[in-house]
Amino acid sequence: MRREGLKFLLVFSALAFFSGMIAFAQSNGQSDYARRYQNGSQLYSLQRWSEAAVEFRRAEETAANINDRAAALYWVILSQLANTDYGSALLDMNELQRSAPFSTFARDMNYHRARIYFNQGYFEDALSYFNNYLRLTDNTDREIADRRAAAYFWMGECLFAMGQLDEAEKFYAWIVGRYPESPKIEAATYRIDLIKQKKIEAELLALLQWSHEESLRTSEDFQRTIRTYEHTLNVYQRRIAELTNNMNELQLNEPQRSEPYDGISGNNNIRQPLENIPQPVYVPQTQNDDLLERARELGNHVQELIRDLEARGEL
Repeated sequence: MRREGLKFLLVFSALAFFSGMIAFAQSNGQSDYARRYQNGSQLYSLQRWSEAAVEFRRAEETAANINDRAAALYWVILSQLANTDYGSALLDMNELQRSAPFSTFARDMNYHRARIYFNQGYFEDALSYFNNYLRLTDNTDREIADRRAAAYFWMGECLFAMGQLDEAEKFYAWIVGRYPESPKIEAATYRIDLIKQKKIEAELLALLQWSHEESLRTSEDFQRTIRTYEHTLNVYQRRIAELTNNMNELQLNEPQRSEPYDGISGNNNIRQPLENIPQPVYVPQTQNDDLLERARELGNHVQELIRDLEARGEL
C-alpha cells in the first residue's frame, strides 16, 4: 500500500509540474503577445509601418486563440496598406478570410480590399466590394457610419473615374443628405460642384464643336461658290476674247472697195473691162451686230456676277 501511495504521489507531482509548465508557457506566451501587439500599435501611431507590420506579425505567431490571431493579422494588413504593400496585404486578407470568415475583421476586409482595387484602377471590382461592405453593415455606431459614408464616397469616385458623372453625383448627394457629419462631406460637396462645372463645360464644348462644324460647312460652301464664280468668269472672259478676235479677223479680211476706172490712172493707161475687176466680198451687217450684241450681253452678265460677289462681301 505504501508503494502504491508513493507511486500515486509521484504521478500526481509530475502532472502538477507539467500543468504548471504549460500554464507558465501560456502565461509567458500571452505576455509576449501583449507586448508585441502594444509595440506594433506604438510603431503604427508613429507611422513606422514596416516595423509595425513586423511586430504585429510576431504577435500573430504567438497568439493563444483565433480571436487574438485575427486581431494581430488585421493590423498587419492595415500596416501593409499604409505602406502601400498591396500584394502582401491581399495575401494576408485571403488568410484572414480563411481562418476567421465570420469575424468583424474579415467583414471590414471588403472595404480595404475595395480600396486596393480602386488604387490599382480596377473600378468595377472596387464597386463590388464596397457594395459587399455596405450590405454587411449598418449605422450601428459613429465609426461604422463614417466608414459607410466613405464607402459611398469611394463608389462615387469609381464612377467619376469611369466617366459616369450623373451616377457619381447621386452617391455624393447621398453622403450630403444622409451623412452630414461625415469627414467626407466636404470632398463630396466639392465633387458635386465639379460635376456641375464639367457638365457646363461639356455643353459649351458641344456648342463650340457644333459652331465649328457649321463654320466649316459655311466655309466649304463659300469656297465652292467662289470657285464656281471664278470658273464662270474665266469662261466668259475666254468667250469675250474669242468674240473680239473673230471681229478683228473679219475686219482685216474685208476687202477695200475700188474706185471706178477713169482711163487716166493705171500703169498702162489701158481701160480694163469691168468684169475683170475683183468684186468685194459682202458680209451682212446683221452678223456683225449679232456678235457685238452677244459680247455686250456677256459683259453685262460678268458685271452682275461681280456685283453679286461684292454684295455678299466675298470680294
